[in-house]
Order: sequence, then C-alpha cells, then structure tokens
Amino acid sequence: MANQVRQKRVADRIRAEIGDLLTREMADPRLKLVTVTDVSVDRELAYANVWVCRADGNSAEKEVITALEGAKGFLRREIAARVQLRNAPQLVFHWDRAPDHAEKISHILDELKSETPPAGGCANDKRQG
Repeated sequence: MANQVRQKRVADRIRAEIGDLLTREMADPRLKLVTVTDVSVDRELAYANVWVCRADGNSAEKEVITALEGAKGFLRREIAARVQLRNAPQLVFHWDRAPDHAEKISHILDELKSETPPAGGCANDKRQG
C-alpha cells in the first residue's frame, strides 16, 4: 500500500503524462483540446480515476469518453513506461462538470454586478442626525 504522499505524487505524475500524451501523441480529432483536470489513485495504486473536460462543454462528453476508452491500452502502456511503476494502474475516465458549473456561476455573478443598486444607498444605513 502507498502512503498518501506517494498516492498524490503518482496521481500528479499520471495527470501530467496523460496531458502530455493527449496534446503531443494522440492523433484522434475527438481528443483535441481535452484537458485532464484531476487524477486520483487508490491506496494500492491499482486504479486511477481520471477526470477530463473539453472547452466546448458537455456536448462532447460521450465522444471524448469513447475515444479515451478506445485509447486506454495505449495510455496505460505509455504511463507504465514513463512513470516507471511495477504495475500501471487501470484507468477509469470521468467527465468533469466543474468547469461548466464555474462558468455558469461566473455568468450569474456578472449579471448581479451589472444590476444597479437600489436608490438611497445601503438598506442597513440607519444613521440618525
């Protein structure tokens, strides 16, 4: 079993290597502009959960996950060689919806900022003169 520091180190290295593989080595057009947002590995380093997203949002989810599932063997083989683990972890891909949620929240905040405040100043201002 790996301690938490090693788990984090291995996860960070896997994230960097998959990101590099996606940008430099993969020819599949479905994987263009895919970002690896997070990776977590279990204590035995047997499974790596990989969260990905793409700039065009949730509409690309199915095609990206399908392409990654098809490339899973290649990615695992490359990770085994690059990270130098005794056994490369099984890769489990997930779609990360956090960037889409962050964008929605940002739009809501921008709308709230653009609204004009009520006339008369602050509602909690109760000065007596």
